[in-house]
Amino acid sequence: MKKALISGITGQDGSFLAELLLSKGYEVHGIIRRASSFNTDRLDTIYADPHQRGIALFLHYGDVADGTSLNRIIKKVQPAEIYNLAAQSHVRVSFDQPEYTADVVANGTLRLLEAVREYASTSPVDVKLYQAGSSEMFGSAAPPQSEATPFYPRSPYAASKVAAHWYCVNYREAYDLFIANGILFNHESERRGETFVTRKITRALCRIKTGLQRTLFLGNLDAKRDWGYAGDYVEAMWLMLQQPEADDYVIATGEAHSVREFLDEAASYLGLDWHKHVESDPRYLRPTEVDFLQGDASKAYRKLGWRPQVSFSGLVQRMIDHDLELARQEQTLARAGHQFVARGASQR
Repeated sequence: MKKALISGITGQDGSFLAELLLSKGYEVHGIIRRASSFNTDRLDTIYADPHQRGIALFLHYGDVADGTSLNRIIKKVQPAEIYNLAAQSHVRVSFDQPEYTADVVANGTLRLLEAVREYASTSPVDVKLYQAGSSEMFGSAAPPQSEATPFYPRSPYAASKVAAHWYCVNYREAYDLFIANGILFNHESERRGETFVTRKITRALCRIKTGLQRTLFLGNLDAKRDWGYAGDYVEAMWLMLQQPEADDYVIATGEAHSVREFLDEAASYLGLDWHKHVESDPRYLRPTEVDFLQGDASKAYRKLGWRPQVSFSGLVQRMIDHDLELARQEQTLARAGHQFVARGASQR
């Protein structure tokens, strides 16, 4: 049974990737940070009590900010594949916490690379590493952006991802390690965190539809993004590590839509006029904005045989269906006298 190790397994991508690998017969290990409350809700459908027999998902306490824990976990698990998905991934927050973002995103990747280099030098297993890049690395570069497009980061998060990308390229060339960089454009789902703009929109509009909320505050409505479905994108991650040689790939749908268009699609599906409920708040504007990201994934289409399966409208509808059910559950609780505030109601 092939073993895989995922950092950031409790996030949106980590949970989808864990499901995919389990379905392919892998033994999956995940790195989770210690917290005073359970933060593994995205894994509820696949997690089993470790005392049971025959389980294939195991969680280990660790952190990319702690190189010692990374070395310990890798030596213990002895994975054939490692997926580095751990990050402080909220772009707007990275302006408020630039040092922390750089330490986790850039230095965290470097710590993992050092742990992998040491492990690979003595391991009988040929280890392969996937590094999660981001379309934010392109920043102000003109669309469509491909692997040949120069990076122009416009946030501490993006700059940190660029550093991590080049660390990976350097370690691949210097130590002959199998390291693939996936430059993934925006990918969303019903598991997206509620402070990210797409999920914030679907969550709020569903609450407005059910009478639980009146107003949604947003920042730049004209920013354009290439939005795909996260469940599709984790397959591309896996495919990169099945190739005979390591390489870098842009993963995208090739379509771009503005935040305003996302609002149109979501509100139309719900039968709402979002103009009556959405207000602008400058607190949600970035100091340096990224206006237009649209990916050219022709290399991935050609070499990986990968294609996105869920359309833009299908993605929005999937998120709305999920969040409308959540809102109806809240509505039932509200009628019973309970009060609930959506965690993402006032954040982006």
